This record gives sequence, C-alpha cells and structure tokens, in this order.
Amino acid sequence: MITVTVCVGSSCHVKGAREMIGRFNNFLTNHNFQDKVELKGAFCMDHCGKGINWKINEEIITSPSVEDGDKIFRKRVSEALEKNVVHKPDKRQRKT
Repeated sequence: MITVTVCVGSSCHVKGAREMIGRFNNFLTNHNFQDKVELKGAFCMDHCGKGINWKINEEIITSPSVEDGDKIFRKRVSEALEKNVVHKPDKRQRKT
C-alpha cells in the first residue's frame, strides 16, 4: 500500500492543503485506488514557507500550488501503482 500524507498545518492550510486533499481523494475514488493508497493528514513537516508539503511514503514533496501538487500526485501515484503491479513477484508455488 502507498501512503500519501498531506500537511494540514496552518501554513499549508492557508496555501490550499484542504483543496489538494479533496483533489487527491477525487482521483483515488474515480480510479478505484482507495484500497491501494492511504490518504491522510499530518501536522507540520518542517518545510513551512516553501509551499504545500506532502509526502508519498517517506519522500517529502513541496508543491507551489494546488494545481502543481495535483499534477505531481497523479503522475507519481500512477507510476508507483504500475511498479507495484508490474514488479510483484509471483508467490504461487510452481509444480515441478
């Protein structure tokens, strides 16, 4: 599972974190990714003033705008999910 965490501290909130969470959630819902991506909020990621802060798993990403964050989110989550599907090892036992 991929975890996406969006900062909901005051600085990010003022810059549009709430709207960005809404966009992220809409994308996940529209593509039926809710069971593959956990979306959550967290307070301060210690990058105040740089933009809206969020992370995919442990990688912190700073977006200058909601639109930029949405675009990056869609691309990165789609790529991560594709990797998970393509590179998942086959755990079934093979008969010999």
